[in-house]
Amino acid sequence: MSTFELPVLRNAATQTLNPIRDIRDLLQYWNLIANLVQRDLTVRYKRSVFGFLWTMLNPLLLMIILTVVFSSVFRFEGIEHYPTYFLSEYLVFGFFAQTTVQSMTTLAWHGSLMKRVRVPKSIFAVATTLSGLANLCLAYIPLFLIMAFTGSPIGWAVLFLPVAFLIIAAFTLGVSLMLSALAVYFQDVSHMYQVATVGLMYMTPIIYPISIVPYKWLWLIRINPLTHLFKLARDPIYQCSLPGLHVVGASVASAAVALVVGWVVFHRLARGFYLHL
Repeated sequence: MSTFELPVLRNAATQTLNPIRDIRDLLQYWNLIANLVQRDLTVRYKRSVFGFLWTMLNPLLLMIILTVVFSSVFRFEGIEHYPTYFLSEYLVFGFFAQTTVQSMTTLAWHGSLMKRVRVPKSIFAVATTLSGLANLCLAYIPLFLIMAFTGSPIGWAVLFLPVAFLIIAAFTLGVSLMLSALAVYFQDVSHMYQVATVGLMYMTPIIYPISIVPYKWLWLIRINPLTHLFKLARDPIYQCSLPGLHVVGASVASAAVALVVGWVVFHRLARGFYLHL
């Protein structure tokens, strides 16, 4: 890890809510965030024979399984190129689920660092989100190869993906901030949330088209913020079109609410972290 001088940070217990100050503190610690991201990516595949290749192998292996299962056993009418349809949202869901789950342990892992050096505690959730985002970008490389192999069209709308990823990452960061703070005080949150992610996957039209959902349950799909957020990534890939303005608007609003709520909860609970870590 490269060496750098840590800036002075004021005591969190005496600070009031000030988003501008918190953003400035994060920018001051950008070198530390970059080192944490690099270490996370390195440690994740340290004992793996294929290393970073697993980020690309997973989508390819999933494509083989999905092609066999949904071509021979299950069929959804109106869906062509099912591997593309599924992976365009599943990869994003994987980023969201893995990042938020990992965020609940990151403060405990870095507890000794926080006790030795006074740093903004939110940098660990930020670093976890950024490393997950890097993995997501790598995972889309084999997706494009799969699309070319299966004959799925690739349109100019894919240029919207960086914007989609940023909005999804903002929402993920907000949820991660809240969960990481709650997990310090209530360890059961981690176990309950991992079960909840399974339910979230089936409450989001990732595996199935929304058209097969019974009308009486459709409201559950529509109020789920992940439905709109993940559509930001699916439409440019599968539909070769930009997502509708209502989808973008709902996604930006969800990301903004998640960031604000996550930041407020994290900031309020951060004052007692030292007593529980």
